Amino acid sequence: MGAGPGTGTVASPRHVALVGPTASGKSELAFGLARRRPDAEILAVDSMTVYRGMDIGTAKPDEAARRAVPYHLLDLVDPGDEFTVRQFQEAARRALADLEGRSRRALLVGGTGLYLRAVVDDLELPGRWPQVAAALEAEADGPGGVAGLHARLARLDPIAARRMEPTNRRRVVRALEVTLGSGRPFSSFGPGLHAYPATPFSLVGLPFDAAHHDARIEARFRVLLEEGLLDEVRTLAARPGGLSRTARQALGYRELLAHVEHGVALEDAVDEAVRRTKAFARRQWSWFRRDPRIRWLDPSADLAEQLADAWDAGAPVRQGTR
Repeated sequence: MGAGPGTGTVASPRHVALVGPTASGKSELAFGLARRRPDAEILAVDSMTVYRGMDIGTAKPDEAARRAVPYHLLDLVDPGDEFTVRQFQEAARRALADLEGRSRRALLVGGTGLYLRAVVDDLELPGRWPQVAAALEAEADGPGGVAGLHARLARLDPIAARRMEPTNRRRVVRALEVTLGSGRPFSSFGPGLHAYPATPFSLVGLPFDAAHHDARIEARFRVLLEEGLLDEVRTLAARPGGLSRTARQALGYRELLAHVEHGVALEDAVDEAVRRTKAFARRQWSWFRRDPRIRWLDPSADLAEQLADAWDAGAPVRQGTR
């Protein structure tokens, strides 16, 4: 039998996600809250902090921070390994189950929008079919390849084709890989990213200010270089297993790898890394601001206090007490 009124049953707590563009100060804000709230543990929602050895360029928390606050979903795989959204989702599910089993709550922090949606919306994610993908990539390399693949997708899954630019090679190839590999239209896997259903997570965000973020991005990259980012990239490039295709795309790493491996002038590589990071911040903002569930914090007020209020609002409460 269920517990009736007056028995003091406890409602499930709400985990909180703090989102926003890169260089918005999410990590520092989250660390400050987790230091003050003993029930808080941080889940990193970042597609690159999952890689071991990619520490400086991803602004991964150092050992002192990790001793002070519990972190999850860092250093999951070697940088030579490919890592998928589905793998991240499975790791996040395990971490959340662990926290809930210990009566702890998660503060999800990061700017990788698809990874966040995979967790907070429990997306139905299709598998991978490497041989199919390889054949499609070979087709895409040919004259008019991507356009031809998009036309093929339009015949097999017109809904998916309408949702993407015909020139977006990565998305076109992935949609066809799933459609051909699974025998199901890519668009049949859940409502898609254009739907924002109710979620048990509380979502708060740090808004984007172009001038402020641009200045922070430029300053931060110079600091990363002073902290040894170039040496870190050299060490990664010299690994016997090399770097996976995914790891090579990380902001800052791709450009410095061009310097280390192909002789691109360092200053040119740095300028390109800063430019690319600024563009990425704008794409992140475009992604997050479409989500009506996110409550945006007021940058003119105390951010730490606002985040603390959002955290406390999701705390478990006793039901049926008199």
